Amino acid sequence: MNESERHISVWNHFLTIVEQIVEPQKFSTWFKPVRPVSIQESTLTVEVPSDFFREYLEATYLDVIKKVLRRVIGADAKLVYNVRTVRTQPAMAVPEAAGIPPVNREVSVNIQPSGTPNPFVYPGLRKIQIDPKLNPVYCFANFIVGECNKMGYTAGTAISAAPGKTSFNPLFIFGGPGLGKTHLAQAIGIAIHERYPDLVVLYINGHEFKTQYMEAVNVRNKLTDFLGFYKKIDVLIVDDIQDLQGPGTQNAFFNIFNYLHQCGKQLIFTSDRAPVELQNFEDRLLSRFKWGLSVELLHPDYATRLKMLQSLCRREGVCIGQDVLEYLASHIKTNFRELEGAFLSVMAYATAMHAENSVELAAKVTEKIVSAPAKELTISAVQAAVCEYFNISYDDLVSKSRKRQIVQARQISMYLCRSLISNCSLSAIGAETGGKDHATVLHSCSVVSDLMLTDRVFKKNVSDLEAKLLPQEA
Repeated sequence: MNESERHISVWNHFLTIVEQIVEPQKFSTWFKPVRPVSIQESTLTVEVPSDFFREYLEATYLDVIKKVLRRVIGADAKLVYNVRTVRTQPAMAVPEAAGIPPVNREVSVNIQPSGTPNPFVYPGLRKIQIDPKLNPVYCFANFIVGECNKMGYTAGTAISAAPGKTSFNPLFIFGGPGLGKTHLAQAIGIAIHERYPDLVVLYINGHEFKTQYMEAVNVRNKLTDFLGFYKKIDVLIVDDIQDLQGPGTQNAFFNIFNYLHQCGKQLIFTSDRAPVELQNFEDRLLSRFKWGLSVELLHPDYATRLKMLQSLCRREGVCIGQDVLEYLASHIKTNFRELEGAFLSVMAYATAMHAENSVELAAKVTEKIVSAPAKELTISAVQAAVCEYFNISYDDLVSKSRKRQIVQARQISMYLCRSLISNCSLSAIGAETGGKDHATVLHSCSVVSDLMLTDRVFKKNVSDLEAKLLPQEA
């Protein structure tokens, strides 16, 4: 056997054995996306889509992986993970007034320009050619990953690698405005379109689907064409699914959903609320929304907000001081959309006034965006909110008690301090939580992040406290 191909042969042998042990859907979701990279003696290196993917594999299948690897490679078998690097987006052209030479922006997504998909043209047996209506800016390269959306990103990358073949079908993405629902949904569609150009991908919002349906029922014989068109879609992305109101619209969508799902096509939906909170929806449709995976996108923490601003600088090809970025990340806490708006406003003001991008300018801009000056959040304020929410005393919170409720409240308190308070060190949080060291604080934050992915009640507790502590939108 060619030595350069040994790692492929070893991995294929590994997969053959694991496939007999793990459930088919789990195998397809968590093992097929892994790619062998190299093998050195008894050490096999593989590539995984994300850190979360690696953590899930180790947490769930570590024993299986160890036993099978030892069987395939030997007693000294080792596995090394490489996390797949998300490609960076080239800089965009900026106005000359900004003082930076314009750079041509290149987009690697090959999407058909112009043309609106016509649901009234029956495609027959030919593969239909339509504009998927995907915005190339909303790609994974521009998607900022943080604790607020890690689960959605991981599910999205798994789907884009094997559309319709994972257990995440349908994928139901929900959350408040400006948290990245549309971006994530379109990023999945773009990645699929790039990897599988023969698949028919379509992005549409709920209101537009409803309008198309109403036009179809008012024109003779067009309803059949309407249904026929949608049954030819391989990846259907419906944004703002909550707008699918009306028994006729929902009945048509129910039939399309059933047909596509049974044919193994991928379905992706976004909504401003969880499936259980959707009003005026038929029970049979709601039950289908829950078949796959429901992912909530949360408010971004300080680190994620700062990461987004740094990414915007690279995309726009501009240089803004770190102090300005930190000021914006500290004062615009509600969502990504407002944060991007504040960033662009600072750029526009600086260009129009020929002024330097400064903290003073950023403060002037944020005053017009944030309804009231944001009150500085403190560790004591977070602790007080947590104590009130869980009905415990401050002494209990900072004590050494190992009661489950108190331990979880203490861990949530430390997690919220780290995620919501800018420039708040682990040591400072530990010192004000009964003298805990920074390692304990870091461990608590990790525990909370993991529980939010697996425990719905726990996640609601954290979300409730975040909403209470963060400034509300006007």
